[in-house]
Amino acid sequence: MFPTSGLRLSAGGTLLAVVTAAAIGLLLVGGVQEQNFSAASQAAGRRPTGYAQLVSSEPLPVLDGEICQWVPASAATTLAASLQQTAAGDRERGTGSVDLDRPPVRVLKDANPTFSAIAVEPESNMLVMTDENLFRVMEYDRRDNTPPQARLTEPKRTIGGTRTKAEMVCGVYIDPKTQDTYVVNNDTQNWLAVFSKNAQGNAEPDRFLAVPHGAFGLAVDEERQELFITIQHNNAVIVYRKAASGEEEPLRELFGDDTELEDPHGIALDIQRNLLFVSNHGHGRYRERGGGQLAIGRDPEGENRSARQFLIGSGYFAPPSITVYSRNAEGNVAPLRIIEGPKTRLNWPSHMAVNEQRGELYVANDIDDSILVFRVTDHGDVAPTRVIRGPKTGLKNPAGLALDLKNQEVWAANMGNHSATVYPMLANGDVPPLRAIRSGAADEPSLLIVNPGGVGYDSKREELLVPN
Repeated sequence: MFPTSGLRLSAGGTLLAVVTAAAIGLLLVGGVQEQNFSAASQAAGRRPTGYAQLVSSEPLPVLDGEICQWVPASAATTLAASLQQTAAGDRERGTGSVDLDRPPVRVLKDANPTFSAIAVEPESNMLVMTDENLFRVMEYDRRDNTPPQARLTEPKRTIGGTRTKAEMVCGVYIDPKTQDTYVVNNDTQNWLAVFSKNAQGNAEPDRFLAVPHGAFGLAVDEERQELFITIQHNNAVIVYRKAASGEEEPLRELFGDDTELEDPHGIALDIQRNLLFVSNHGHGRYRERGGGQLAIGRDPEGENRSARQFLIGSGYFAPPSITVYSRNAEGNVAPLRIIEGPKTRLNWPSHMAVNEQRGELYVANDIDDSILVFRVTDHGDVAPTRVIRGPKTGLKNPAGLALDLKNQEVWAANMGNHSATVYPMLANGDVPPLRAIRSGAADEPSLLIVNPGGVGYDSKREELLVPN
């Protein structure tokens, strides 16, 4: 979580964004030398400032009345005094106890699973999806198809509970030989868990591995028996033995300013061409000279240690991108190529997969409600060769993506409408899915409350504001 930037309303009706030093990092704080920054970042026009600065100024639209109904300081003081007087009276009378177990007046919650990541194993028709809303892992038959009049399709099995070490599960992989399911947690658990094909309910993992906080994407190199994981908050990719467990250290790490990893999410491998692809949301921070080392183990209090030494206040926003490296990349190495720019349509690119036979990269493009297809050789500001997008597709905030090369199908897990949808491998444009699996009614949108970091209330519009 990041602290919220301060917002101030000037007398002239202009909104001034004043960012705190601990915020996402638009300010650089004193004494930072420019040579600490990567050459690529300098070329992009990013420079240290050495002092606080105004980030933006934007005129507000003319509205009828105040934007928010402010409570005068005098009224707040009177209210506080009244509450204190009431509490003092309660103490004198021996009353004023509060029943903390009383139910809330109302609850705003999505009761349905929210699909976030997806994996398919076509030989056994095994389809696994993760649910970030109810903290579950669910298996379906890839041939399932929820009828339009039905509310949902029941999963073949469900894994979930306090013993599973699985909560906000963002990445999933199915072992093609054993049908074991690998899942990685993001914001609330620092574990990768492995479950057998028979595990269900509140089952302990067959094996688990301590990983840095903020793990998201997951890919496996079966040829070399290696496990690749993206780490959002540390802007890194770490590689383990596929069979790693406990507090085992990684085989190698990809991190540093020159890598241009900026809030990495999805990850995909092209074994045939020896390539590694990473999708980035575009949030970066610069590291101190030397970069620091990633500590994977546990400290005496049992907390996962994953902090690197970043320059305080050195954060920046960059365009979303896909960075391409050698499969063997290690340390602070620059990408071989970068796919980035307005023509790409990238907008929160998430999970990805490579069709090595066709030399194509498939990308779940979350905020654009689309699936993008690029050539694995693409570079720069290039348009996708194909785009699956439109009202007929049923795509809504697709975060998960998987390819079924045997049946020539591409799957999407849609966080925005409780569904997983599947299309022909060569689909293009506004095409309806071949099949859809739903975990909720077709007319029931997802609330998308999966990681609420706070809540606000707009008294003017009587709206709740929930950042995720």
